[in-house]
Amino acid sequence: MTSKSSFKRVVLYARQHRANIGVSETLQRLPAFLQGLGLEVMADADTAKLFPLSLPVLDKKNLTADDLMIVVGGDGSLLSAAQIAVSSQTPVIGINRGRLGFLTDILPSDIEAQLTSIVKGQWQEETRFLLETSLHDKDNPAVLFKGKALNDIVLTRGQNTHLIEFDVYVNQELVSHYRCDGLIVSTPTGSTAYALSAGGPIMHPELNAMVIVPMFSHSLSSRPLVIDGDAEIKINLSDHHDNPLDISCDGHESHPVLNSQQLVIRKHPSHIRLLHPTNYRYYDTLRSKLGWEAKHQG
Repeated sequence: MTSKSSFKRVVLYARQHRANIGVSETLQRLPAFLQGLGLEVMADADTAKLFPLSLPVLDKKNLTADDLMIVVGGDGSLLSAAQIAVSSQTPVIGINRGRLGFLTDILPSDIEAQLTSIVKGQWQEETRFLLETSLHDKDNPAVLFKGKALNDIVLTRGQNTHLIEFDVYVNQELVSHYRCDGLIVSTPTGSTAYALSAGGPIMHPELNAMVIVPMFSHSLSSRPLVIDGDAEIKINLSDHHDNPLDISCDGHESHPVLNSQQLVIRKHPSHIRLLHPTNYRYYDTLRSKLGWEAKHQG
């Protein structure tokens, strides 16, 4: 949808991890342009520590739903920003200085034109849900680790050299016992990321669904499984792994998982607000990023 409201304050966000010259160039280019549009421009606190920006700093606890967070980088940067913006319901839009850019829509060549329209209140907004996971001992409800993810939650074998084993339950019903390298639980947003490379389906971002993708399973009959987005997934770990397993959320947080522990995965209570330019089309993005053919016109 296109909104009629506009923003007064913009917060710039970028990560230094794998930052390229383009990220720095865009960060230096944006403040004067945005200020010329009458906006107050600030830097995210972590971004200000990593890049030499002559901007006031805004701590994440002071973000509001009336701010706009502009992410400069690739999809990984936007995933990091989502971890911050979700609690304050701050809308996020991305300038693509990465690779594929499924989530970062604005090309460097279109920055001025696209941001001018967005500042004037011309954009498309959609909400995307996140997943949350918690780790417990099976006989103790105390939470040992908790994380959230816009793309996916991934269980991997860590330092184990053999296949790992676990049982997966959906809404208390046993789905299967798995022997494999790991498991990906993905949102529709993450279905074009790691889950896709592991053989999972592409899901439209408006679907209320999750996909469970076993990684290199010992059984050829193990296939990705799409389930309801409001379901609860429990993963019970076997008791004979030589080393701890690893659980990660969007690749940003990881935590060891010990034998006989239990992971619980469900929908996070909050959504992330993603803004797109008015000419954004989801299937155009798929065709462009995945190299799909389009029928020749004329």
